[in-house]
Amino acid sequence: MDIHEYQAKEILAGYGVPVPRGGLAYSPEQAAYRAREIGGNKWVVKAQVHTGGRGKAGGVKICGNEHEVYDAADEMFGKRLVTHQTGPEGKIVYRVYVEGAVNILKEIYLGFVLDRKTERVMVVASAAGGMEIEDIAADKPDSLIRSVVEPAVGMQAFQAREIAFGLGIPGEHVQKAVSLIMGCYKALETLDASMVEINPLVITEEGVLALDAKMTFDDNALFRHKDIEELRDPDEEDPAELEAAKHSLNYIKLDGSIGCMVNGAGLAMATMDIIQHFGGQPANFMDIAGAATKERVACAFKLIFNDPGVRGILVNVFGGMMRCNSIAEGIVGAAKEVGLDRPLVVRLEGTNVQLGREILEQSGLPIITATTLADAAQKIVAATQPKNSSPKIVATGRA
Repeated sequence: MDIHEYQAKEILAGYGVPVPRGGLAYSPEQAAYRAREIGGNKWVVKAQVHTGGRGKAGGVKICGNEHEVYDAADEMFGKRLVTHQTGPEGKIVYRVYVEGAVNILKEIYLGFVLDRKTERVMVVASAAGGMEIEDIAADKPDSLIRSVVEPAVGMQAFQAREIAFGLGIPGEHVQKAVSLIMGCYKALETLDASMVEINPLVITEEGVLALDAKMTFDDNALFRHKDIEELRDPDEEDPAELEAAKHSLNYIKLDGSIGCMVNGAGLAMATMDIIQHFGGQPANFMDIAGAATKERVACAFKLIFNDPGVRGILVNVFGGMMRCNSIAEGIVGAAKEVGLDRPLVVRLEGTNVQLGREILEQSGLPIITATTLADAAQKIVAATQPKNSSPKIVATGRA
């Protein structure tokens, strides 16, 4: 789960990370008031959307008076901000963050991520701040500093000092930088975050500041942090993924045209792979889990069916704890409810498989059955080709 910049800054400030003074605004008038409240003679207006590259897309404006703050906010509200991370659909701006401008002497990149190779938290830092980490790695690989944190002892002060010295932070600000680094790690560890990114971390005459902040949290740990879960912004997430989460379905929307409903993450990934192997493109990742009820199956089917980009659906279920007849009942009920107007291929194996197949055959629906995963993938790819404009019944030896 991602959160907004202003939320990340509020959290990090609670762990001793210094941030510029700022305030949230939901209207141009409120933005101008925030500038007056903050004081000073220069402010920055930032669009609050879940994406990087806001500055290049016009989502960050430096203003020299309250009128400019008002105009900048007015221009942003309702704007669809398109960056290299959002794709052409962009993100609509519903709120802005106004903060006092600071005199920057140097910009630095600082990130805390989970490194799958070492199975540890890794600190990644670079003296080249204000850029995407991918650009830094490509353009200035020698500037990257990597430091692995041992989970048994956590981040140590000597590690933070080594990072600070490696970044060339002036001696009088090293201890402040150490406190900032330690605070970021403490926030990541305590709140089950999967990423904390400060880009840029800036050096000023007074010390160090987190000029921008991004935090990502482990969805599977949110039950331990209800206060963090409340920070979720539904406007920034895919509606289908939100609906799936309400029913404990693991769903991620993709760009293909073949919807996938599978039980088990490994089987779901294998299903997506074999669809691509036969020339198709999956429209989603969907794991309905091993103990799904027929009601959950019906909900999953309707979620996929309601995606306008889906030209056909492949159901691939191995019934262990989940009985194939329950799966078949859920599919048939949902298909009758929505009106099946595109190809549907179903491959069932496992507990009560014969009963499940009989339910599908007797449904009166144009369901295509398959016996193996390869058979199912070939059939859905063939059925979703432009020449196949309507679903059809395909008999198989074992159906």
